[in-house]
Amino acid sequence: MSNDRHVPVMLQRCLDMLAPALERPGAVVVDCTLGLGGHSEALLKRFPEVRLVALDRDKEALRLSGERLAPHGERATLVHAVYDELPEVLDRLGIPRVDGVLFDLGVSSMQLDEADRGFAYAQDAPLDMRMDQSTGIGAAEVLNTYPAGELVRILRAYGEEKQAKRIVSAIVREREREPFTTSARLVELIRDALPQAAKRTGGNPAKRTFQALRIEVNHELDSVERAIPAAVKALAVGGRIAVLSYQSLEDRIVKQVFAAGAATTAPPGLPVVPEKYQPRLKLLTRGAELPTEEEVAENRRAAPARLRGVERIREDVL
Repeated sequence: MSNDRHVPVMLQRCLDMLAPALERPGAVVVDCTLGLGGHSEALLKRFPEVRLVALDRDKEALRLSGERLAPHGERATLVHAVYDELPEVLDRLGIPRVDGVLFDLGVSSMQLDEADRGFAYAQDAPLDMRMDQSTGIGAAEVLNTYPAGELVRILRAYGEEKQAKRIVSAIVREREREPFTTSARLVELIRDALPQAAKRTGGNPAKRTFQALRIEVNHELDSVERAIPAAVKALAVGGRIAVLSYQSLEDRIVKQVFAAGAATTAPPGLPVVPEKYQPRLKLLTRGAELPTEEEVAENRRAAPARLRGVERIREDVL
């Protein structure tokens, strides 16, 4: 098991970004992507008065994090939920507004490290990729049953794979011979399907296809599209959100929601902008912040991370 799983990405920067909101008395913070609990544990330690609500769709992650956070007792509430279920979770807990929200998007280190989950393309494993293994269909079923055109769309949209047609042709040919069950056969097929030039760039040639399958299986982009606006809505004035993304598709969604909230919605040409058109959010990052070279050296999984943050500066005016 790799040590990387114990190093939360851009931890100090996330804590510093949320600090002004979490030092208030009675502050509530939501960790929307609990994982192994590294960020959550740091939040509880740094802000001794804060109440934490933490969400994860992965029951194994909740079990392990529960042990880790047990010393903090009643201050931590762990919930089995996908992050776009945030409004329902807060409603159930009777929490009208929160002061801080943290998202650490993408696959948790634990899921990459547990071979039998089928997330990693570097080792042979059953093609599953579900973050919540109690629901939905796995990656093998997607590969074996989706029409060719739909597979091409997924690889292009979610994996930004230029060779999608070539890869899908090979998948369709091979699945008729024998359905896919494990990752090694898929990796080998992708290697064989790609032209030489495409294999020389961007690391493992299977990376983009695996990303696309994972996003499809877990409905990740749909969840992000619902979750970020829901988090903004749940935020008290003065509250802050920090979001770590690991691929351009997620980062683009976060950027668009934050930019829209930080813009005036007034028609052009008004001499004075009325309150209802004023921005609701203030951007806390110029563009996306990147991890430092030292951090990437210490934790290779931090390399693609992009951090964006906002503060709510006024209520929505109806």
